[in-house]
Amino acid sequence: MADSPLPLAERSDADLPGHWLLARLGKRVLRPGGLELTTRLLTAARIQGADVVELGPGLGRTATDIVAERPRSYVGVDDTAAATEQVRSIVAPVGGKVVVADAASTGLPDGSADVVVGEAMLTMQGEKAKRAIIGEAFRVLRPGGRYAIHELGLSPDDLSQGIKDDIRRDMSRAIKVNARPLTSAEWTALLTDAGFEIESVDHAPMALLNPARVLADEGPLGALRIVGNLIRRPAARKRVIGMRKTFQRYRRSLTAVAVVGVVPGQ
Repeated sequence: MADSPLPLAERSDADLPGHWLLARLGKRVLRPGGLELTTRLLTAARIQGADVVELGPGLGRTATDIVAERPRSYVGVDDTAAATEQVRSIVAPVGGKVVVADAASTGLPDGSADVVVGEAMLTMQGEKAKRAIIGEAFRVLRPGGRYAIHELGLSPDDLSQGIKDDIRRDMSRAIKVNARPLTSAEWTALLTDAGFEIESVDHAPMALLNPARVLADEGPLGALRIVGNLIRRPAARKRVIGMRKTFQRYRRSLTAVAVVGVVPGQ
């Protein structure tokens, strides 16, 4: 039997998946369209007074923003037990909870949520897993419920298959995760195939590692913390430089896309 992979906390900077490496360096906003697109997505999803489920809350940055919108309830679903503890501390003051489960099989009741939010998680899944997670969101939502996603996109919609394959291969190598971004048309088709009606589609530049975006998302102190950690950690610095080069190489074909789909019937 093959050895089990090391827990994230024990893995080296050279081996860690890209989003967890950035988190280790102090980055809190790990979404392709940054804090600005997340804010617009949550506004479009109409969080206030809603029963909200967040799939893959990670370190809880978006959970903080969801709680600030005063939902009726919050449930986070994450398959990484270590991450859930931090999110629990964020949502506890409003009675929120976090369960350790797979996003494709949450164990939550049918029709128990008004909003399901998922950011930068479907991109890391193959097509079968994407469809399973989207189907689970549809099951959990009530009629009229909104599924809000924020993912890495490809542009334009008629981008050649060869360029798509190049981007996916090079990004997977750089971030050490099997990244599978889609065009806006492909993202919306996945939701409509599951039964959703598309309510809104929004975009922002994919500038995750651009200095101006880092400053806007993390603030001056956060940006300085990240720079300090990069100076002290040469393996991490090499990885981040490689990721940024990959993002820059394909900057004309990469975008961030936010989609809100609605369950029909209300």
